Amino acid sequence: MKKLKFLPILFIIVLSCKSEKKEDHPTETSEKEAPEEWIMLFDGKSTEGWRAYNGDELPPGWIAKDGALTFDTELGLEQDYTGGKDIIYGAEEFENFELYLEWKLPEGGNSGIFYHLKEGYGGPPEVAPEYQLIDDENYAKIHDLTAYNKSLGYTEKPEELKPLQQTASDYAMHPADQSKKILNPVGEWNSTRIVFTPEKVEHWLNGQMVLSFVPWSEDWYERKNSDKWKNSEDYGKFKTGYIGLQDHSSPIWFRNIKIKKL
Repeated sequence: MKKLKFLPILFIIVLSCKSEKKEDHPTETSEKEAPEEWIMLFDGKSTEGWRAYNGDELPPGWIAKDGALTFDTELGLEQDYTGGKDIIYGAEEFENFELYLEWKLPEGGNSGIFYHLKEGYGGPPEVAPEYQLIDDENYAKIHDLTAYNKSLGYTEKPEELKPLQQTASDYAMHPADQSKKILNPVGEWNSTRIVFTPEKVEHWLNGQMVLSFVPWSEDWYERKNSDKWKNSEDYGKFKTGYIGLQDHSSPIWFRNIKIKKL
């Protein structure tokens, strides 16, 4: 009888430990999925496979630390480096895929995830679609967007961060559905999933699909030719390419980066 009295307490402790572990390591991928289906792009320790866009090595600032692939702004201030600081997983190009990763930003932070990225251009945005990562709440409070937005033709409230510029949007092409977005506060981990096929592209944020569109459709070309990319002839045209991560001069953390070919 005395042993039975302790069972409820032990049960609560076990549940509590499981809950804490799940919160510290969020993941959307199913435990039933075969591990061999996924290709790990970052194992939490080694930066093997990663290098600068148009470069041979990682730019200063990008390191593996505490299980995350992170951009350390202090290390990134080395003065003898003149190249760009966007990075790619350069070991392999991908065509149709499901990409999963987790990320977090500081207050006012900004970054992005590129795919079908080809080298030889001035920067990844010239050629590759981008899943936007940004501090939706605070970015416009810290950074003056007025001149930039006016250059894009935004005359009404140009100081504001526009839907096409917000997290989980296909940057400057397709806005994420704000009614479906669950964006965790600054400093907390979020999860992203990008599913690409020629029939449909899906953007997921924290377990919710917030955007889908058809690549290279009539609507896609109308959007491409009417806004930011109208003078970027090669934007979005490639059907295979590298996965890339953007440096935007602010700290950024990525972990659990993996991809599955479709």
